[in-house]
Amino acid sequence: MKEINMNETDIKKLAERALSAREKAYAPYSMFRVGAALLAKSGNIYEGCNIENAAYTPTNCAERTAFFKAVSEGECEFTAIAVAGGAQSAAVKDFCPPCGVCRQVMMEFCNPQEFQIILAQSRENYRIFTLEELLPMGFGPDHIA
Repeated sequence: MKEINMNETDIKKLAERALSAREKAYAPYSMFRVGAALLAKSGNIYEGCNIENAAYTPTNCAERTAFFKAVSEGECEFTAIAVAGGAQSAAVKDFCPPCGVCRQVMMEFCNPQEFQIILAQSRENYRIFTLEELLPMGFGPDHIA
């Protein structure tokens, strides 16, 4: 884990918002609820939850929901995201890292050395990683130029 670039109050606020977003998840099939809180460089926070579908493939993760909400509102620069996930009827018991597809979406909009991913079990219990740590040698827009 790399050095934290955010203050503890901001980290805890994002963790709380991710835990709150988790409560809105639509997960009738997996019963696994995930919430995310995405911090834009503007200071705005966008929440997302996982939204499942009976056909499975159209399911959308919490992290992508947050990113797509932000981008649809004109935000394209981000600092950090907090993610909290676990079984529907229980408190979060483990850290819930983003899936590969979500990491790839992050790579589209974020500097992998600077963007921070906060994996939260609670407001007080979290781990922080950079996108580069969770997606080494990620493929991004710079590879297309």
